[in-house]
Amino acid sequence: MAESEILSNLLRTPLFDLEVEQKARLTAFAGWEMPVQFSGLKQEHEAVRTAVGMFDISHMGKFVLKGKELLKNLQSLVPSDLERLQPGQAQYSVLLNPQAGIIDDIIFYYQGEDETGEQHGVLIVNAATTVKDKTWLSEHLNSTAVRLEDLSQNKVLIAIQGPQALVSLQPFVQEDLSSLKAFGHLEATVLDEPAFIARTGYTGEDGFEVMVDPAVGQKLWRSLREAGVTPCGLGARDTLRLEAAMCLYGQDIDDKTTPLEAGLGWLVHLDSKGDFIGRNVLEKQKASGVERRLVGLQMEGRHIARHGYPVVSGSKVVGEVTSGTLSPTLGKAIALAYVPTALSKVGQSLEVEIRGKTYPATVVKKPFYRSPSRL
Repeated sequence: MAESEILSNLLRTPLFDLEVEQKARLTAFAGWEMPVQFSGLKQEHEAVRTAVGMFDISHMGKFVLKGKELLKNLQSLVPSDLERLQPGQAQYSVLLNPQAGIIDDIIFYYQGEDETGEQHGVLIVNAATTVKDKTWLSEHLNSTAVRLEDLSQNKVLIAIQGPQALVSLQPFVQEDLSSLKAFGHLEATVLDEPAFIARTGYTGEDGFEVMVDPAVGQKLWRSLREAGVTPCGLGARDTLRLEAAMCLYGQDIDDKTTPLEAGLGWLVHLDSKGDFIGRNVLEKQKASGVERRLVGLQMEGRHIARHGYPVVSGSKVVGEVTSGTLSPTLGKAIALAYVPTALSKVGQSLEVEIRGKTYPATVVKKPFYRSPSRL
């Protein structure tokens, strides 16, 4: 099938025409036609690290959840203790299958109770897993206690990220954003229209994610661009998240990996909550230890370890690279890879096989880069 035919079958976000106007280079991603870059990956990456950039993430799944037993119902689907959330707080977590494999990584934003006692929340999921997640939630949430509204194709979602994110977004928002803490969120007014704003992101920098109706989103995108905010594509989003050692679903985590293997043990609150899907597997892993771990690798030289490349120790293949790139910020080739726990300590020497030859790599502490401006 020709590329033009493939692209013609893809969904487009409400910002698509604006992105075409801005000469975005487009690509197919998770069933959507999305910008992979605008001015260039390095320029966009640097803009987010040093100033501010914006991303169209309207392709991501967006669910509104309501019900008098919302938190109680969600508790059984994730390893994190959601009942400790206060209104206006959020929790990054994972949906698990019975084997404790990760169905998806998610962010749940708890909005509190209304006057009738109903609890409200917003759930953001990955674009590629939106349908799968919705099916899983529908099958496992008590439909009489929780209602799910799918806004995935009805809302624009824009991420404004970087040290200057606050000063760039604030002029278009009625509420004072400086008081919003990391992983905080609020119902706000953007360009005189209702909006949902969260101080979250996927770049390792301070920033905000703004959910609005399409017309407002188009106006906000134009306004931010005119204010000097750099439009960024999926290419820079990937290099930024990898420097921050943030997992990409489908590569670094999937339904065959558990949160303990993936270095997401901080999401597993075994001591403070009751039963949940996959708990027995995680209890056993915590007691006996995991056989493999997701580690950070730094290559010697500029040889890039790509997804799927074998990790070698003593001429034996012991693991596999899940994500890799040449870090624009560090100027070094970095990667994430699963290796046996015995070989996962920082400082461990390994090799990565690249096109039939092996090249030295060292296990390093994650994240590879930590922003001095991040909250």
